[in-house]
Amino acid sequence: MRDYAVLRFLDLFENIFKIFDIDYMAMRKILQAKLLLDSRRVATVLQNTKPKKEQDKDKNNFLKSLGMYLLLGLVMIPIMIFGENYLFQMSIIIGMFMFFMMTSLISDFSSVLLDLRDKQILLSKPINNRTINMAKLIHIFFYVFMTTMAMIGPVLITSLIKNGVLFFFIFFIEIILIDLFLIVVTGLIYLLVLKYFDGEKLRDIINYVQIGLTLILSIGYQMIGRIFQFIDFDTIEFTHKWWTYLISPIWFAAPFQFFINGDRETYILRYSLMAVIVPIISIIIYIKSMPAFERNLQKLDSAGGAQKNRSRVTRFISNIVCRTKEEANFYRFTTNMIKNERVFKLKVYPNLGMGFIFPLLMLFSFGYKESFQELSNSKAYFVIYFSYIIIPTITESLSRSGNYKGAWIYEVLPIESVESIHKGAIKSGFINLFTPVYVLISIIFLLIFKTSIIVHVFIIYLNMLLSIAIQFRISQRELPFSKAFEVSEGSGGFITMILSFMIIGFLGGSHYFVEKLNYGISYMYMAIIIIANIIVWKYFFKVKKAA
Repeated sequence: MRDYAVLRFLDLFENIFKIFDIDYMAMRKILQAKLLLDSRRVATVLQNTKPKKEQDKDKNNFLKSLGMYLLLGLVMIPIMIFGENYLFQMSIIIGMFMFFMMTSLISDFSSVLLDLRDKQILLSKPINNRTINMAKLIHIFFYVFMTTMAMIGPVLITSLIKNGVLFFFIFFIEIILIDLFLIVVTGLIYLLVLKYFDGEKLRDIINYVQIGLTLILSIGYQMIGRIFQFIDFDTIEFTHKWWTYLISPIWFAAPFQFFINGDRETYILRYSLMAVIVPIISIIIYIKSMPAFERNLQKLDSAGGAQKNRSRVTRFISNIVCRTKEEANFYRFTTNMIKNERVFKLKVYPNLGMGFIFPLLMLFSFGYKESFQELSNSKAYFVIYFSYIIIPTITESLSRSGNYKGAWIYEVLPIESVESIHKGAIKSGFINLFTPVYVLISIIFLLIFKTSIIVHVFIIYLNMLLSIAIQFRISQRELPFSKAFEVSEGSGGFITMILSFMIIGFLGGSHYFVEKLNYGISYMYMAIIIIANIIVWKYFFKVKKAA
């Protein structure tokens, strides 16, 4: 195996590890294997890159992902250079860093934190528990350190050049505290889940927690800009409210305002103290909880209690929405895969959160300065179309699976029509992935805009149904669950996505135009969309070959 530079660096401290009764050579071998697996795993930020060629197999995907994080870090440099309102500047920079870092931890780091293979494989060997735990700790530290330096390193260097040594020192210490805080928060959330759930239910809950964290991060990041008021280009006022104590980037931005700009406001001092005290307290809690975390982690291997039988509901829906028995069978097959395959849920479910939160963020962006009455009388409900952001994800993900090698089953089954496979899969994805998100959004918008928009809610849903069928037609039309998640569609997938957004833009624009006429034409438009759906769903799924 490859001898990594970090391992050669650790060799300098071999004797120190031995003092603490750690088998250094065994730990080194474990780390070497972990780093090799990291290099082969495709990070979330690279999942839309071109498929790997044969000669690219030895390339390190982890290092390639660091290049993407470096680009994110370069975006923050202009914010650092602009002005000297450190509370505003550093709140934005730290908010961006925490958002991207936490997203990385949720999407890629969970597999490291919740990994049981170490103890399953190694404890049966002559390796003590302390050695295994140290290898895991160093692996976590290396992962976080490299990602952090790629993302925030350019801004750190810029801060040293522009603002001096004291600013750089405060920033560097805070980055360490932020990393520890984010790791601990992630770990404590998983610990809470592990404590009350087990088996397959636990795996489901972890997916829901990841969706929830995605939503919280998105909302929290948007809130940062709302607490500052722009007077002019050089004047930005901070509005202190009680709830601003809940926004962690403000804590970590306050010490710059306190020590560099000399702002001695009481709330600035409180924020500054929170930046130090909260991470330290959370670390202490986490350390004390580690034994319980390790014990509860074993629940991931348990079978859990009996799962709720949903087959009757699935069968009932399939009989309603599917025209043939074969199509209904593939509807049920896809539904089972969507609800039960862990890799699929881990990759796809967190993205569904954006489909829910994006329309709400857009509504907030357009209407937060207006009164609630003005907002409810406006046409801002058209931002529901932004929930379409997850439609391309659904159509592409339905061809992906962690068990894609089982796609040979399509060759041996007596399948009469490939059209039935695709129709059943797309209908299942639309009903089981998009529809629950859309129902939640619709309920919220109906509470805001009242029942006067109920016709438009139905029209938007019908437009989404029409668009997913059209998108299937212009896509590569892979068989369900027949490709690995690491394999992307390359430039073809990007072009398909652009065309998809153009389609929904046309449908949304035509809907808005019809609504502006205000002569009851919305009902006629809805009838036209229903007819268009019938035609498209009848003819757009005809495929000549199964693969």
